[in-house]
Amino acid sequence: MTLPFSRLAATFQTHTNPLYRERDAMLARGEPVVDLISGNVTGQGLAYPQAVLESILADAARRARVYRPHPLGQPAAREAISGYYRSRGVEIPADQILLTPGTSLAYWYTFLVLCNPGDEILTPRPSYPLFDEIARIAGVRMASYRLDESRGWAIDLADLETHITPRTRAIVLISPHNPTGAVASTAELDALAEIASRHALPIIADEVFSEFLFGLDRLPRPAATRAPLVITLNGFSKLFALPGIKLGWMALSGNDEFVRPVLTALEALSDAFLPVNEIVQAAVPQIFEQGEEFLARYRREIAGRTEATLAALARISSLTLVPPRGGFYAAVRVTAPRHDDEELALHLLRSAGCLVHPGFFYDLDPAHLVLSTVLDPAVAEPAIARIAAALASLTA
Repeated sequence: MTLPFSRLAATFQTHTNPLYRERDAMLARGEPVVDLISGNVTGQGLAYPQAVLESILADAARRARVYRPHPLGQPAAREAISGYYRSRGVEIPADQILLTPGTSLAYWYTFLVLCNPGDEILTPRPSYPLFDEIARIAGVRMASYRLDESRGWAIDLADLETHITPRTRAIVLISPHNPTGAVASTAELDALAEIASRHALPIIADEVFSEFLFGLDRLPRPAATRAPLVITLNGFSKLFALPGIKLGWMALSGNDEFVRPVLTALEALSDAFLPVNEIVQAAVPQIFEQGEEFLARYRREIAGRTEATLAALARISSLTLVPPRGGFYAAVRVTAPRHDDEELALHLLRSAGCLVHPGFFYDLDPAHLVLSTVLDPAVAEPAIARIAAALASLTA
């Protein structure tokens, strides 16, 4: 006898992929594995100051004692987020901001509001695997546009426009991009906004790595363009190294005739769940106010770790990469030896005890590997040295 599952539930009955099966087997045997793909900085010694956070949350618990939910999120929290954008040169009113428990749910909300089943969302390629899962739950199809590695992972605008169909409902932009670290330029964003205007398409702007830039003074933002509707996503997970707080937001900007109906639909959807913890919402203003000093240190630490990781990778002659301009990851091209991505990742796991991702996880052309650039150099540098030796052994 078997339980009856929905067609959707049945699609999630999947097996662990070979790379993670091998990792689990190694760990079960007591063999050490260095996770070179994790972007969870709280496991790397970086976290919002604990004593400060405890004080903020204790005060927030007192202020949230009486439950008075708001479907958009508590006004004081949204005002603090609006102030954050104002400090970065972008005006987004508090009444155009919706709180969510992280950006994954924000994507789901957006797909549900913008799309009917079978409609399409355009996402960059290389892409992030989470999109496929969220799209499947929402009944939406993913289409892709190309980022051009030969031009520093720039948006291939001509390719993007060829993939717009009558079923396209939005364009996703991730900048800084995961996993390449590309940051879209002002010129790219202006051209993207022109395409979006011509086709009456919203831009979903994922800016979760917005504070972590290398060699750039500021992040160019779609919200500063003439796009008809921009839904900017961000949250505390990366911004303040607070993934466990589960606080994200959607900030809508653009033409009022587009913003208002979408915001109304999102508000109704959120009102059905009211999913954001009220104590967390009450803490938002103080997390921003008391977190500025930490954020400055955090940015410097991420930049230093990224520089050290890239220097270690540069010493491996069989690897090349476009240096990331932001974010927590790098996509590395393997020029020799010629092997399948998955075979290479398995070899590095078995021979060097290092977990990296094969490029095909992100729809990268072979042969690429993806790794995090935010590990402590004391961990990352010896691990990358072992990767160098493991790659060399394939050509010996």
